[in-house]
Amino acid sequence: MRIIQDLRKSVPARQSAEDSTLWYGEALERRRGGFAQVLIDPDWPRPPGVHAIQTTRQGGVSLAPYTALNLAAHVGDTPTYVQENRRLLREHLALPSEPLWLEQVHGIEVHQARHAESLSQPPRADAAYTDQPGIVLSVLTADCLPVLFASQDGEEIAAAHAGWRGLLNGVLEATLGAFKSPPGQITAWFGPAISQAAFEVGIDVRDAFIHDAPEAHRAFIPANRPRHWQADLYALARLRLHALGVMQIFGGKLCSYSDPENFYSYRRATPTGRMASLIWRS
Repeated sequence: MRIIQDLRKSVPARQSAEDSTLWYGEALERRRGGFAQVLIDPDWPRPPGVHAIQTTRQGGVSLAPYTALNLAAHVGDTPTYVQENRRLLREHLALPSEPLWLEQVHGIEVHQARHAESLSQPPRADAAYTDQPGIVLSVLTADCLPVLFASQDGEEIAAAHAGWRGLLNGVLEATLGAFKSPPGQITAWFGPAISQAAFEVGIDVRDAFIHDAPEAHRAFIPANRPRHWQADLYALARLRLHALGVMQIFGGKLCSYSDPENFYSYRRATPTGRMASLIWRS
Protein backbone atom coordinates (compact mmCIF):
# COMPACT_ATOMS: atom_id res chain seq x y z
CA MET A 1 0.00 0.00 0.00
CA ARG A 2 1.29 3.44 -0.89
CA ILE A 3 -0.20 6.55 0.71
CA ILE A 4 -0.58 9.53 -1.55
CA GLN A 5 -0.89 12.81 0.30
CA ASP A 6 -1.23 16.31 -1.03
CA LEU A 7 0.82 18.28 1.48
CA ARG A 8 -0.55 21.66 0.47
CA LYS A 9 -2.68 23.68 2.86
CA SER A 10 -5.50 21.67 4.38
CA VAL A 11 -9.13 22.62 4.72
CA PRO A 12 -9.82 24.21 8.13
CA ALA A 13 -10.58 22.27 11.26
CA ARG A 14 -14.21 21.31 11.85
CA GLN A 15 -16.37 23.94 13.52
CA SER A 16 -19.63 23.57 15.43
CA ALA A 17 -22.91 22.85 13.66
CA GLU A 18 -23.96 26.45 14.25
CA ASP A 19 -20.95 27.60 12.25
CA SER A 20 -21.43 25.11 9.44
CA THR A 21 -22.33 27.69 6.79
CA LEU A 22 -19.33 29.82 7.66
CA TRP A 23 -17.09 26.75 7.86
CA TYR A 24 -18.18 25.56 4.44
CA GLY A 25 -17.50 28.97 2.90
CA GLU A 26 -14.08 29.13 4.56
CA ALA A 27 -13.28 25.61 3.44
CA LEU A 28 -14.07 26.44 -0.18
CA GLU A 29 -12.09 29.65 0.02
CA ARG A 30 -9.04 27.96 1.52
CA ARG A 31 -9.31 25.11 -0.95
CA ARG A 32 -8.61 27.57 -3.74
CA GLY A 33 -5.15 27.90 -2.20
CA GLY A 34 -4.67 24.12 -1.97
CA PHE A 35 -6.55 21.04 -0.86
CA ALA A 36 -5.25 18.27 1.38
CA GLN A 37 -6.38 14.77 0.62
CA VAL A 38 -5.02 11.43 1.77
CA LEU A 39 -5.55 8.66 -0.75
CA ILE A 40 -4.37 5.07 -0.99
CA ASP A 41 -2.65 3.71 -4.07
CA PRO A 42 -3.59 -0.01 -4.14
CA ASP A 43 -0.66 -2.41 -3.78
CA TRP A 44 -1.24 -4.65 -6.77
CA PRO A 45 0.41 -5.17 -10.17
CA ARG A 46 -1.82 -2.93 -12.26
CA PRO A 47 -1.69 -3.53 -16.00
CA PRO A 48 -0.52 -0.57 -18.09
CA GLY A 49 -3.30 1.97 -18.57
CA VAL A 50 -5.30 0.85 -15.53
CA HIS A 51 -5.60 3.32 -12.64
CA ALA A 52 -7.05 2.73 -9.17
CA ILE A 53 -7.44 4.78 -5.98
CA GLN A 54 -8.92 4.16 -2.55
CA THR A 55 -10.16 7.23 -0.68
CA THR A 56 -10.00 7.73 3.08
CA ARG A 57 -12.14 10.04 5.21
CA GLN A 58 -9.45 12.73 5.16
CA GLY A 59 -9.64 15.78 2.95
CA GLY A 60 -13.15 17.15 2.43
CA VAL A 61 -15.74 19.63 3.64
CA SER A 62 -18.32 17.45 5.42
CA LEU A 63 -19.01 18.07 9.11
CA ALA A 64 -19.34 15.51 11.92
CA PRO A 65 -20.40 12.75 11.94
CA TYR A 66 -19.37 12.62 8.26
CA THR A 67 -16.00 14.35 8.63
CA ALA A 68 -14.59 14.95 6.12
CA LEU A 69 -14.45 13.32 2.67
CA ASN A 70 -17.84 11.62 2.65
CA LEU A 71 -18.73 10.66 -0.93
CA ALA A 72 -22.16 9.10 -0.32
CA ALA A 73 -25.35 11.01 -1.06
CA HIS A 74 -27.67 8.59 0.79
CA VAL A 75 -26.35 8.74 4.37
CA GLY A 76 -27.88 12.04 5.56
CA ASP A 77 -24.95 14.35 4.87
CA THR A 78 -25.63 17.85 3.50
CA PRO A 79 -26.01 17.41 -0.28
CA THR A 80 -23.88 20.43 -1.14
CA TYR A 81 -21.00 19.02 0.94
CA VAL A 82 -21.21 15.67 -0.84
CA GLN A 83 -21.28 17.39 -4.22
CA GLU A 84 -18.24 19.45 -3.29
CA ASN A 85 -16.36 16.41 -1.99
CA ARG A 86 -17.02 14.60 -5.25
CA ARG A 87 -15.93 17.61 -7.26
CA LEU A 88 -12.74 17.98 -5.23
CA LEU A 89 -11.91 14.32 -5.70
CA ARG A 90 -12.54 14.49 -9.44
CA GLU A 91 -10.38 17.60 -9.72
CA HIS A 92 -7.62 16.29 -7.45
CA LEU A 93 -7.25 13.06 -9.45
CA ALA A 94 -7.89 14.68 -12.84
CA LEU A 95 -10.43 11.94 -13.52
CA PRO A 96 -11.50 11.50 -17.14
CA SER A 97 -15.19 11.54 -16.15
CA GLU A 98 -17.53 11.71 -13.18
CA PRO A 99 -17.34 8.40 -11.32
CA LEU A 100 -20.23 6.02 -11.89
CA TRP A 101 -21.98 6.12 -8.50
CA LEU A 102 -24.20 3.09 -7.86
CA GLU A 103 -27.31 2.64 -5.75
CA GLN A 104 -25.96 -0.28 -3.74
CA VAL A 105 -28.47 -2.69 -2.21
CA HIS A 106 -26.35 -5.65 -1.00
CA GLY A 107 -27.32 -7.59 -4.10
CA ILE A 108 -25.45 -9.20 -6.99
CA GLU A 109 -26.48 -7.05 -9.96
CA VAL A 110 -23.56 -5.97 -12.18
CA HIS A 111 -23.95 -2.78 -14.20
CA GLN A 112 -22.21 -2.86 -17.58
CA ALA A 113 -20.98 0.70 -18.09
CA ARG A 114 -20.86 2.21 -21.57
CA HIS A 115 -20.12 5.70 -22.85
CA ALA A 116 -23.32 5.70 -24.88
CA GLU A 117 -25.64 5.25 -21.89
CA SER A 118 -27.61 8.16 -20.47
CA LEU A 119 -28.40 7.79 -16.77
CA SER A 120 -30.91 9.95 -14.92
CA GLN A 121 -30.38 8.01 -11.67
CA PRO A 122 -27.54 5.91 -10.27
CA PRO A 123 -27.82 2.32 -11.49
CA ARG A 124 -29.23 -0.06 -8.88
CA ALA A 125 -26.35 -2.52 -8.63
CA ASP A 126 -23.53 -3.67 -6.37
CA ALA A 127 -20.86 -4.00 -9.01
CA ALA A 128 -19.88 -2.35 -12.26
CA TYR A 129 -17.86 -3.56 -15.24
CA THR A 130 -16.50 -1.91 -18.37
CA ASP A 131 -14.13 -2.62 -21.23
CA GLN A 132 -14.13 1.01 -22.36
CA PRO A 133 -11.49 3.61 -21.47
CA GLY A 134 -12.40 6.84 -19.70
CA ILE A 135 -15.20 5.39 -17.55
CA VAL A 136 -14.53 5.63 -13.80
CA LEU A 137 -16.11 2.77 -11.85
CA SER A 138 -16.70 3.15 -8.12
CA VAL A 139 -18.16 1.44 -5.08
CA LEU A 140 -18.85 3.03 -1.69
CA THR A 141 -18.13 1.25 1.58
CA ALA A 142 -17.89 1.67 5.36
CA ASP A 143 -17.09 -1.90 6.57
CA CYS A 144 -18.24 -3.95 3.57
CA LEU A 145 -15.45 -5.21 1.33
CA PRO A 146 -14.62 -3.27 -1.84
CA VAL A 147 -13.02 -5.41 -4.56
CA LEU A 148 -11.34 -4.02 -7.68
CA PHE A 149 -10.69 -6.26 -10.69
CA ALA A 150 -8.56 -5.91 -13.81
CA SER A 151 -7.75 -8.30 -16.61
CA GLN A 152 -4.03 -8.75 -16.99
CA ASP A 153 -4.12 -7.27 -20.51
CA GLY A 154 -5.71 -4.10 -19.07
CA GLU A 155 -8.72 -4.28 -21.37
CA GLU A 156 -11.37 -5.03 -18.73
CA ILE A 157 -12.01 -3.66 -15.24
CA ALA A 158 -14.66 -3.94 -12.54
CA ALA A 159 -15.51 -2.82 -9.02
CA ALA A 160 -17.68 -4.76 -6.56
CA HIS A 161 -19.28 -4.03 -3.18
CA ALA A 162 -19.19 -7.21 -1.10
CA GLY A 163 -20.73 -7.36 2.34
CA TRP A 164 -21.53 -10.75 3.80
CA ARG A 165 -24.90 -10.90 2.02
CA GLY A 166 -23.36 -10.06 -1.33
CA LEU A 167 -20.56 -12.57 -0.81
CA LEU A 168 -23.00 -15.31 0.14
CA ASN A 169 -25.35 -14.62 -2.76
CA GLY A 170 -22.60 -14.41 -5.39
CA VAL A 171 -21.69 -10.81 -6.18
CA LEU A 172 -18.07 -11.76 -6.91
CA GLU A 173 -19.15 -14.62 -9.15
CA ALA A 174 -21.54 -12.30 -10.99
CA THR A 175 -18.82 -9.69 -11.45
CA LEU A 176 -16.36 -12.19 -12.89
CA GLY A 177 -19.14 -13.44 -15.15
CA ALA A 178 -19.08 -10.09 -16.94
CA PHE A 179 -15.44 -10.59 -18.02
CA LYS A 180 -14.40 -12.07 -21.35
CA SER A 181 -10.99 -12.90 -19.88
CA PRO A 182 -10.76 -16.20 -17.98
CA PRO A 183 -10.47 -15.97 -14.17
CA GLY A 184 -6.83 -17.06 -14.27
CA GLN A 185 -6.03 -13.85 -16.16
CA ILE A 186 -7.81 -11.52 -13.72
CA THR A 187 -6.21 -9.73 -10.77
CA ALA A 188 -8.17 -8.56 -7.70
CA TRP A 189 -7.48 -6.05 -4.93
CA PHE A 190 -9.27 -5.91 -1.57
CA GLY A 191 -9.80 -2.46 -0.07
CA PRO A 192 -10.45 -1.54 3.58
CA ALA A 193 -13.16 -3.58 5.31
CA ILE A 194 -14.12 -4.59 8.81
CA SER A 195 -11.60 -7.11 10.19
CA GLN A 196 -12.42 -10.46 11.77
CA ALA A 197 -11.67 -9.16 15.27
CA ALA A 198 -14.46 -6.57 14.92
CA PHE A 199 -17.02 -8.46 12.83
CA GLU A 200 -19.35 -10.56 14.96
CA VAL A 201 -22.15 -12.46 13.23
CA GLY A 202 -24.81 -14.92 14.30
CA ILE A 203 -24.53 -18.66 13.85
CA ASP A 204 -27.05 -18.42 10.99
CA VAL A 205 -24.54 -16.47 8.90
CA ARG A 206 -21.77 -19.01 9.56
CA ASP A 207 -24.07 -21.92 8.79
CA ALA A 208 -25.18 -20.35 5.50
CA PHE A 209 -21.59 -19.94 4.28
CA ILE A 210 -20.60 -23.44 5.34
CA HIS A 211 -23.68 -24.92 3.68
CA ASP A 212 -22.65 -23.16 0.48
CA ALA A 213 -18.94 -24.11 0.78
CA PRO A 214 -17.81 -26.37 3.63
CA GLU A 215 -14.27 -24.96 3.59
CA ALA A 216 -15.72 -21.61 4.71
CA HIS A 217 -15.50 -22.86 8.30
CA ARG A 218 -11.89 -21.63 8.24
CA ALA A 219 -13.14 -18.03 8.00
CA PHE A 220 -14.92 -18.12 11.38
CA ILE A 221 -13.69 -18.24 14.97
CA PRO A 222 -15.88 -18.35 18.10
CA ALA A 223 -16.99 -15.01 19.52
CA ASN A 224 -17.35 -14.19 23.21
CA ARG A 225 -21.14 -14.57 23.03
CA PRO A 226 -22.73 -18.00 22.67
CA ARG A 227 -23.87 -18.89 19.13
CA HIS A 228 -21.92 -15.98 17.66
CA TRP A 229 -18.81 -16.02 15.50
CA GLN A 230 -16.14 -13.63 14.27
CA ALA A 231 -16.25 -13.61 10.47
CA ASP A 232 -13.31 -12.88 8.18
CA LEU A 233 -14.68 -11.13 5.10
CA TYR A 234 -11.28 -11.17 3.43
CA ALA A 235 -10.93 -14.93 3.87
CA LEU A 236 -14.47 -15.58 2.64
CA ALA A 237 -13.82 -13.51 -0.47
CA ARG A 238 -10.49 -15.24 -1.13
CA LEU A 239 -12.13 -18.67 -0.86
CA ARG A 240 -14.75 -17.71 -3.44
CA LEU A 241 -12.26 -16.17 -5.84
CA HIS A 242 -9.87 -19.10 -5.54
CA ALA A 243 -12.75 -21.49 -6.26
CA LEU A 244 -13.44 -19.52 -9.44
CA GLY A 245 -9.79 -19.61 -10.53
CA VAL A 246 -8.66 -16.11 -9.51
CA MET A 247 -5.29 -16.58 -7.81
CA GLN A 248 -3.76 -13.11 -8.08
CA ILE A 249 -5.34 -11.40 -5.06
CA PHE A 250 -3.82 -8.43 -3.23
CA GLY A 251 -4.71 -6.07 -0.38
CA GLY A 252 -6.86 -7.18 2.53
CA LYS A 253 -4.77 -5.61 5.28
CA LEU A 254 -6.79 -2.51 6.22
CA CYS A 255 -9.47 -2.57 8.94
CA SER A 256 -12.16 0.09 8.58
CA TYR A 257 -13.47 -0.47 12.12
CA SER A 258 -10.22 -0.04 14.04
CA ASP A 259 -8.92 3.06 12.23
CA PRO A 260 -11.36 5.94 12.89
CA GLU A 261 -8.81 8.52 11.74
CA ASN A 262 -8.74 7.22 8.19
CA PHE A 263 -11.87 5.14 7.59
CA TYR A 264 -15.61 5.28 8.07
CA SER A 265 -17.22 2.32 9.84
CA TYR A 266 -20.95 1.69 10.00
CA ARG A 267 -20.54 -0.74 12.92
CA ARG A 268 -18.39 1.69 14.88
CA ALA A 269 -20.64 4.74 14.49
CA THR A 270 -23.98 5.46 12.84
CA PRO A 271 -24.67 7.66 10.95
CA THR A 272 -21.38 7.84 9.11
CA GLY A 273 -19.93 8.53 5.68
CA ARG A 274 -18.56 6.28 2.95
CA MET A 275 -15.18 5.84 1.26
CA ALA A 276 -14.85 5.19 -2.47
CA SER A 277 -12.83 2.58 -4.35
CA LEU A 278 -12.22 3.79 -7.90
CA ILE A 279 -10.85 2.13 -11.03
CA TRP A 280 -10.59 3.34 -14.63
CA ARG A 281 -8.70 2.85 -17.89
CA SER A 282 -6.83 5.52 -19.80
